[in-house]
Amino acid sequence: MLNQNQTPLLDALKANAARPHAPFYTPGHKQGEGISQPLTDLLGKAVFRADLTELADLDNLFAPQGVIQEAQQLAAEAFGASQTWFLVNGSTCGVEAAILATCGTGDKIILPRNVHSSAIAGLILSGAIPIFLNPEYDPVLDIAHSITPHAVESALQQHPDAKAVLTVYPTYYGICGNLSAIASITHQYNIPLLVDEAHGAHFAFHPELPTPALTAGADLTVQSIHKVLGAMTQASMLHIQGNRIDSDRISKALQLLQSTSPSYLLLASLDAARQQMALQGKILMSRTLQLAEEARTRISEIPGLSVLKMPRLGASLGFLALDKTRLTVTVSGLGLTGFEADEILDEKFAVTAEFASLQHLTLIISLGNTPADIEQLVQGFTTLAKEYRRTNLTVKSHLWQDLFTTQCHALCCSPREAFFAVSEILPLIETNKHICAEIVCPYPPGIPVLMPGEVITKSVLDYLQQIQAKGGFISGCNDTTLKTLKVVK
Repeated sequence: MLNQNQTPLLDALKANAARPHAPFYTPGHKQGEGISQPLTDLLGKAVFRADLTELADLDNLFAPQGVIQEAQQLAAEAFGASQTWFLVNGSTCGVEAAILATCGTGDKIILPRNVHSSAIAGLILSGAIPIFLNPEYDPVLDIAHSITPHAVESALQQHPDAKAVLTVYPTYYGICGNLSAIASITHQYNIPLLVDEAHGAHFAFHPELPTPALTAGADLTVQSIHKVLGAMTQASMLHIQGNRIDSDRISKALQLLQSTSPSYLLLASLDAARQQMALQGKILMSRTLQLAEEARTRISEIPGLSVLKMPRLGASLGFLALDKTRLTVTVSGLGLTGFEADEILDEKFAVTAEFASLQHLTLIISLGNTPADIEQLVQGFTTLAKEYRRTNLTVKSHLWQDLFTTQCHALCCSPREAFFAVSEILPLIETNKHICAEIVCPYPPGIPVLMPGEVITKSVLDYLQQIQAKGGFISGCNDTTLKTLKVVK
């Protein structure tokens, strides 16, 4: 057992920040002396004194032998891994590295169609061929859930030469599939199970939270420590266990994807967040769960509102748990779209959600929230229901259903081939039945509606226009106004 009280990287950074010396190395601001006054006024000088480069005492992220290595070993033990890598380019680079480390050009990888755009980037970078699975879909709420063990088993029977299976656990809405069963099926083919666990870094620290991916049998998992725990934005971790993944390939992939000038502020925040959770995680998560339960109970009692629970028939479909710190509120009963409710809550009541969709608002309740936050949230929804209610809204959007029954089978070439193909830009109305050459997704959550290599359909175009008309934001594509799209020529 390692001493989880230690913070080797944080301590080394603190010591170097306080050491009097003449700096003749990057960064150019020289511990804050060259920072503009407005930025200093906002952040203070201490943060810039600690904004250091790879000095001798601070180790090297790509060949760690000192304090970074020690900090990563402590993190591996705390999160239940055999080896852990610190990520300064977010979980995005971790998901990309996972694909690069397990798949090459032409190799098949099985994954759900509702993956994050980082997985599509991994396909483009690696040249892997996606075998997309249809996640289970709730047509009433228009929410795509997880893939099932049966779907994975069927895919592997049809594609026994696949090199890996990748899944999302939990989904952005907090739904957790039967990862243990998926891992067991995957391992029967002696291939690794990769998990995008970006929103599940807290699972390891309380028994009332869903089972952590590693405990469930994942070979690799990527966690956004900054999303739900106490690290700075962009700070994430990649963990592995077992012998199905070559750790050297992970290291080499991360060298391709991460900055050669990593921020030690981000690295130190990972060290500190790990110590915090290792020592106080259960207490912090107990308090978080209590706050989330209070919010869930009180909001569910407001007329016109409902909160997401376990999917109907969840157990029979292989859904085992809901992350209770994730709160999705359906607002369409108020005659409002999620986008309208989001804008009202933000501007009128200073309550800001994680993301909005046509019918819902999704909120993250974490260790950083307070009872005052919950009270403000509940009061905001209470007033919203009383003062802004309109005639019931009918949202007829079956994008996910259309996407997962048709679009999955409309991949004409690999994402890499389409991304690098000769392309042209066409008016949106002329792109139907063309092959898409870019990633197009409402953001957040960053789940692509179109990706390079897919055939553009009218239903998808209609959905994107509907999202935009209702106040959603389209990202990933060259023209975010959605007047044009890039297609394979």
